[in-house]
Amino acid sequence: MPRIRVLQIEDSLLDAELVLSELEADGIEFDVCLVDEEGAFVQALNEFQPDVILSDLSMPGFSGERALELLREQDKDLPFIFVSATLGEEAAIDALRNGATDYILKQNPARLASAVRRAMREAEAQRSQRRAEAELIRAQRFESLAMLAGGLSHDLRNMLQPLLLAGESLQDYQEDPRLARLGKLVRDCGRRGLEMVQQMLTFARGAKRAEQVRVNALLDALRLLLQGSVPKNISLDLFADDLELQFSGNHTELQQCLLNLCLNAIQAMPGGGQLRVETTHLFLGESFFDDDESFVEGHYLRLSVSDTGVGMDEQAIAHLYEPFFTTKESGTGLGLVSCQRIITSHGGVMRVDSAPGKGTTFHLYLPLTERNEDGPEVSEAVGLQGDAERVLVVIEEAAQLSLLVDTLDAWGYQPHASQSGTAALQWIEAHGVPDLVVMDSDMNLFTGVRTLAALIEHGYARAVILLARPDAPPDLDEMPVVEHLYLVDKPIKTNDLLRTMRKALLASEDI
Repeated sequence: MPRIRVLQIEDSLLDAELVLSELEADGIEFDVCLVDEEGAFVQALNEFQPDVILSDLSMPGFSGERALELLREQDKDLPFIFVSATLGEEAAIDALRNGATDYILKQNPARLASAVRRAMREAEAQRSQRRAEAELIRAQRFESLAMLAGGLSHDLRNMLQPLLLAGESLQDYQEDPRLARLGKLVRDCGRRGLEMVQQMLTFARGAKRAEQVRVNALLDALRLLLQGSVPKNISLDLFADDLELQFSGNHTELQQCLLNLCLNAIQAMPGGGQLRVETTHLFLGESFFDDDESFVEGHYLRLSVSDTGVGMDEQAIAHLYEPFFTTKESGTGLGLVSCQRIITSHGGVMRVDSAPGKGTTFHLYLPLTERNEDGPEVSEAVGLQGDAERVLVVIEEAAQLSLLVDTLDAWGYQPHASQSGTAALQWIEAHGVPDLVVMDSDMNLFTGVRTLAALIEHGYARAVILLARPDAPPDLDEMPVVEHLYLVDKPIKTNDLLRTMRKALLASEDI
């Protein structure tokens, strides 16, 4: 049992010494604070921060019952043991009912030490249970947030997607600088709004799949999430040596990891300071890694979170990654454990540099691998301009459908609009098979899977482009077999779509 802090409420020095001698005789190491009036008791609760309270029943001007009442207003778990010569059976029952942990008669103090040990164990168990309950409640809140975000995100995307398409269309009017500037403004506003929707949705849901993570997007998302959390006396600085750097990973998990570290840093600077998040691209050799670490020598991205706060000593650093270990009064001790799990799952390692009074820096090292893309390559010589190819566009939302059709028409295609799978089939029966199908995967009345199956039954065998949300990709196992199937993330970016269309048309030329 580690050394404990005992707050003793007693007006008799002799009785106080007799009580404490029972603890000493049992080998319990302790520091003691002795009080006998209400003001001193309240002050000791805040400053001494006891692990257990031993209290007499009555004193001149103060009582154990009042002390228990004051304590339970602040702390429901701290052990409170009555040690009194006048505590009758009825009074003892009332004391336990009002929140006392135990009672000991001064005439028979032999079981005091065992009562203290048991009370400490039970209090720790209660605190652990409360932490677990708090984590469960927080998880349930995040689940509710995810459901709310999922319900709103579809409508918000439909509202913002036209801004992106319209803005890109307006930018094509280069002969009118005012229209071009207006187009850029509209496009940038639409893009920023869509990115905010996506960032909040993926953070709430917790994306599970690997993806290409952009350093620029990661820092932008972190800045957005920290808005309102950084006090005015703390300066926030985000810096990347290569904003366009991409690597394979999980954007949401890394975002959560950085957010945890930043919030810890903020709490470590109660008097203000500087919080800095920076990224560096470097090469790590074998000598960098510890013997028990799984590593691959090569290029790494280092994400660093630094603060100028109180810092940590070697003892605290040694226990950092133990579950429920925390240096904060209200912390759960799970944040760093979660960060370590995330970084390890990415094949990376964590390092910490800290000292009392000198701040703390966490370094996250993530391996960088080259990105390989499947599918036919489009030569740079091949432009994005269409050659009057017939493109069947199937989207339920009218504004998006209209803008996308206008965009494709401006780029030299012959787009044909269908607002449902049924309308698409009717168009094929009337006009024949198109050169390419661009279809929304999120249609409700006649789903993308059913529409695609029906198109194939009607003789369509060329390439298909599915417009899909990154956080909710279509289940390709349910899709009919299509030799050339391409996914384009929503929100749609005109150039991305045009490049994919050229790939798809080239791939299906021999069909």
